[in-house]
Amino acid sequence: MNYSHGQLTSLLFISVTIILVIASTIGHLLKQRVKQQPHAVIDNLNARINAWWAMLVILGAAILLGKTALIVLFALISLFALREFITLLPTRRGDYLALLIAFYFVIPYQYYLIYIDWYGLYSIFIPLYVFLLIPIATLKQEDTTRFLERSAKIQWGLMVSVFCISHVPALLNLKVYGFTGDKIWLAIWLIMVVQVSDVLQYVCGKLFGKHKVAPVLSPSKTIEGLLGGIFLATLLGMALHWLTPFNLWQAGLIGFIVCIFGFFGGLVMSAIKRDRGVKDWGHLIQGHGGMLDRIDSICFAAPVYFHILRYWWG
Repeated sequence: MNYSHGQLTSLLFISVTIILVIASTIGHLLKQRVKQQPHAVIDNLNARINAWWAMLVILGAAILLGKTALIVLFALISLFALREFITLLPTRRGDYLALLIAFYFVIPYQYYLIYIDWYGLYSIFIPLYVFLLIPIATLKQEDTTRFLERSAKIQWGLMVSVFCISHVPALLNLKVYGFTGDKIWLAIWLIMVVQVSDVLQYVCGKLFGKHKVAPVLSPSKTIEGLLGGIFLATLLGMALHWLTPFNLWQAGLIGFIVCIFGFFGGLVMSAIKRDRGVKDWGHLIQGHGGMLDRIDSICFAAPVYFHILRYWWG
């Protein structure tokens, strides 16, 4: 039986909904077993499941409304993520103009370039032109105290929170050789594989974890959790290869690559949090901390995935 693109997308979301219903039921039963008493692991698991429900609804609505809505959604994600990044790090009065440019010009213009599909500019706008503009704007107050550190902080925030994450909606612009599916499937595949890898690393770590990967950077991550999570997420990527132009083994290899970059993305962002002496980037999403806590792995995986597709299947 042949299904239309819309029917296949709906079928995928129905499948995810069923999985979340099962997960919510298991979480409820586990909570009943401890007689509603506080339990760190079970409470964290239920909070993560509730957050997934919210993200599923928001992402589903954006997909239903089309490309423009998806671009606006990720522009808002970048806005919240950059706000968290800047808020966590100290700023001075001399940074005011640079921050105005970052929030009110760079974010909307980067996503406008994606909307009009000007790859030649959105691929270098932040890494090149904004990289030069930010320190120039910081000169206005002639405040040289920690000038390099302050400029680098804003540049880093824009690279991670805006440039990297903007590659997710940019997937909708790709002209992929031999691919007849809906372009949104490419984004869905990436988000599902990377996010499921995060969740499964947590679950496998709690079930089997004994050896810490990076005890200082991320005490909850274990070698067993890392291997189990990436292995199972790679299998998921292979099972969902029909969403992409990849064959079974290509999906497995690329799934493994994006999971690895996602893992290191989480570690890098954890290093920044440890440097600032905090556990979470914020409290926007219950059970997941801030926006950056949720998208840190996608920030690092999305550009790699985008360019694999563009240069090998474009």
